[in-house]
Amino acid sequence: MKSIGDGTGDSSVSVFRRFQTAEAGSARPPAPLASVIVKVLIVGAGIAGLATALFLHDSGIECEVYERSPEIRELGVGINALPLAVGPLAGLGLLDALDEVAVRTKELFYCHRLGQVIMHRQCGIDAGFDVPQLSVHRGRLQGVLLRAVQERLGPGAVHTGHRFAGFEQDGDGVRVRFTAPDGEPLGERSGDVLIGADGIHSTVRATFFPEEGPPRWNGVLMWRGATDWPPFLTGRSMIVAGGNAAKLVLYPIGRGGSPETVLTNWAICIRTGEPGDPPRRREDWSRTGDRAELAPHVERFHTPHLDLPGLVAATPEFYEYPMCDRDPLPRWSHGRVTLLGDAAHPMYPMGSNGAGQAVLDAVALTRHLTSGADPETALTAYQDERLPATSEIVLRNRIGGPEMVIDEVERRAPDGFDRLDDVIDPAELESIVKSYAAASVAAPRS
Repeated sequence: MKSIGDGTGDSSVSVFRRFQTAEAGSARPPAPLASVIVKVLIVGAGIAGLATALFLHDSGIECEVYERSPEIRELGVGINALPLAVGPLAGLGLLDALDEVAVRTKELFYCHRLGQVIMHRQCGIDAGFDVPQLSVHRGRLQGVLLRAVQERLGPGAVHTGHRFAGFEQDGDGVRVRFTAPDGEPLGERSGDVLIGADGIHSTVRATFFPEEGPPRWNGVLMWRGATDWPPFLTGRSMIVAGGNAAKLVLYPIGRGGSPETVLTNWAICIRTGEPGDPPRRREDWSRTGDRAELAPHVERFHTPHLDLPGLVAATPEFYEYPMCDRDPLPRWSHGRVTLLGDAAHPMYPMGSNGAGQAVLDAVALTRHLTSGADPETALTAYQDERLPATSEIVLRNRIGGPEMVIDEVERRAPDGFDRLDDVIDPAELESIVKSYAAASVAAPRS
């Protein structure tokens, strides 16, 4: 079996291995290392913030999570969690809960937009890893993490309706101010460390980089939806068809409403502008899409294994999202304050990396905060480990991510092909994917 640590260092597997040992009954999990960090305040109750809270709590560090929304709703559509992210979550004992809401992805097909297969790869356990690759509704994954935080840290560990309003720090700690959604002050909270995990529009990040401006759009508009649909291929298959100018993504993300269906996620990504143009509308997970605007783009794809027009038509509501990121920062950590997840390194959604890199951030942060170092030293070490690795992924995603294999084939054979070997050498395709994969799992050690 492939170890989750292949190519990642032990930063992404220490918790997972501890979980395996404990489950086998051969030994109790080792006690957390002594820490000078007593309490951590986390801004943002998305996947990044909630996962961070669970890892910190598991290592003996008290933490509280503050979320600006009055309530946490299970919004969004499908995402993929690679084994490098699932392993650490399994180490927290969450695999059974994740299996209840997710699909264990078996295989991935890269295809020409007209349907011909370019590359076929096994995924997760079927590819020899210790843990599965999971395809899951983003909101349901967030729900699993939220329930775990409430059960383990207590029902009062997550504070909704708290907008970050600023902070002060000194040698004794950090004091964070919050306001209600209407602007009414909610007082201060004190801790040893502040973590900004508040997404691509992070207010914590803006404190340190107030002139950064809005996210950078690459000119691609995404329409994303999910609905019950009969399974295609194995029922656990994923299809990525078309390159970076016109791409279709299909995969199941959960049980359907009947035994004959699965909840099927689809995404259609079309270049409608130029990189660096301002997006037509602000990024928002809950912005509904226009069916008439999408319809002409559906016809650009041919999918022999699934009725794409029927699937899109059957989706009651779908969402529109401009594909945005931000330039890599020179630093994340400022004294007792640091960034994590999309607040630190928002990236284009390619290669199943967004949620996965946030989990790796949380694991690395926890390891450094439990190292016995003082808070500022620990946060600097965390930054020095994770910032270079995630910056490389951000920049690689700008030139295409693993979908570059499709781009190259479509460039050479825009009208499709009969034999792939007549278009491109399979070894050339493999080298493109392996190069991206190596960057995705790299975790330089400090």
